[in-house]
Formats: sequence, structure tokens, C-alpha cells
Amino acid sequence: MNVYWTETAIQQLSNLYTYLCQISPPYAQRTIDRLTRRSQQIATFPNSGRVVPEFDNDRIREIIEGKYRIIYTIQANQIEVLAVLHGAQSLEELS
Repeated sequence: MNVYWTETAIQQLSNLYTYLCQISPPYAQRTIDRLTRRSQQIATFPNSGRVVPEFDNDRIREIIEGKYRIIYTIQANQIEVLAVLHGAQSLEELS
């Protein structure tokens, strides 16, 4: 199944990269690479992520990579990554 990153998720990755570059550009790149590589797992095993507790919907799932939550939805023919959040962030902060 194909994985598509929404504009919101891409913007969040970009913001994370910019923030982490202040600390260490190599660390920022490694972090973004690890997060985006999780697309492979999602594509192969869409149900491997847990159901997002805030939604309680079997189609909205998340996988954890380090300190970050990658939230995605399973559609009929594709998977959409909706958000990439630090574990300390709440989903209400997205509104």
C-alpha cells in the first residue's frame, strides 16, 4: 500500500528539522530520516500501529519513533500520515 504524507505532516517535519538544526544539523537529519523511514513499516504492516487513544477509531493509528508519534489513517487504497508530534504534545495543539 502507498503511504502519502499530508501537507500538515510535511510542515511538521520541516519545523522539527529547523528546530533540531539549532542543536545539531546531523542529528536533525538523522531524526527526520528515522521518522520518514517508518513509512516502510506502515506500508507493509498498516495495522502494526496502535489505535490512537484520543480518537478510538480503528483506522486512525500511530507508531512511535523515539520521542515522536507518527499518526496516520488507513484508507481503502492508501495510507495518509496526518501528523508527526513530539510525545509531550497533545492533539489539541493541532487545532
